[in-house]
Amino acid sequence: MRTVFFRSGHLSRPSRFTRLVQLGRAVALLALACAALPVSTPAYAERLKDLVQIQGVRDNPLIGYGLVVGLDGTGDQTTQTPFTTQTLANMLANLGISINNQAAGSSNQQSSLSNIQLKNVAAVMVTAVLPPFARPGEAIDVTVSSLGNSKSLRGGTLLLTPLKGADGQVYALSQGNVAVGGAGASANGSKVQVNTLNAGRVAGGAIVERAVPTSVSQAGTMQLDLNEMDYDTTQRVVAAVNNAFGGGTATALDGRTIQLHAPADPEQQVAFMAQLQNLDVRPAQAAAKVILNARTGSIVMNQMVTLQSCAVAHGNLSVVINTQPVVSQPGAFSNGQTVVAKQSQIQMKQDNGALKMVTAGANLAEVVKGLNALGATPADLMSILQAMKAAGALRADLEII
Repeated sequence: MRTVFFRSGHLSRPSRFTRLVQLGRAVALLALACAALPVSTPAYAERLKDLVQIQGVRDNPLIGYGLVVGLDGTGDQTTQTPFTTQTLANMLANLGISINNQAAGSSNQQSSLSNIQLKNVAAVMVTAVLPPFARPGEAIDVTVSSLGNSKSLRGGTLLLTPLKGADGQVYALSQGNVAVGGAGASANGSKVQVNTLNAGRVAGGAIVERAVPTSVSQAGTMQLDLNEMDYDTTQRVVAAVNNAFGGGTATALDGRTIQLHAPADPEQQVAFMAQLQNLDVRPAQAAAKVILNARTGSIVMNQMVTLQSCAVAHGNLSVVINTQPVVSQPGAFSNGQTVVAKQSQIQMKQDNGALKMVTAGANLAEVVKGLNALGATPADLMSILQAMKAAGALRADLEII
């Protein structure tokens, strides 16, 4: 039987101690329930589409030569770029317009072309990338770059330009208004410019006229190419594919190429490749590597870089050469000439080298901290790392780009 006590006409609330006890029991039950749940280890897998490429599915570069018109006096200087006027004359001839009614190729026509001064026309190179499985009628973006000495392509219009592939065949036709992201102004010899004005893009400016035949499957087989050659990753990809689609579906040909037995029906191939690309594969750890950029002085290491026990001494040698002119005056009434000679003073200064001990098995953080403690610049670090590699203390591959 439950007993309820009344106080001043209201139900009595449980005491604060009772609430704390109930809360403690709830927390204990929640902790036991969480402990009973299975512990899941974090997965660092990547999708297969991020690790491999399908052999035969690739982009194709296109290139063309054309004219941009409608510029505001920022076109090519025709006296220095004669190919601009020649291209314009050929285009006008195809449209039934001849210059001075002279036959093409005559000397009079050449002289008349040299007298033409155009300020709103620029010769350009047009480039584009034809994506895989592109069909006639599809629109692709093109990039327009000035070929002559045009100051700016802003506000210009690209005239009809055929785009050719590596085989010389026309695969697309481009035309449209050029969008330039830069800006600039000049007056009285002063000039201010932001970004480049001699290159721009035409969004959807090319129409595909010819499709590139793409052969993905041959005799019921297709091949996958790993982005980076690694035998361990290749074996893991083969195991993941065979576990998902059955044994024998994937076979490793080498450390980069994997052969697949795919369905012969094109519709089934699409479904097969869609499931295949979404498979999760945990790639192998990358090899220890240090990248040195000799142009910018950048140094990048991955987390696998380690060092053996070694000692590094670092010191700077500076040479200062100060040259001052010295005037030698001849004596009075000696009929001599004044001679100007150069006197140089050379000073050499070498800072005390710092000896730094590096313990074996140091990780990336310890390597960077130890090298920074020497006070070395990026250029000095390149020499230090190369010396460590030559001494056998650096456990990584050096790559200079």
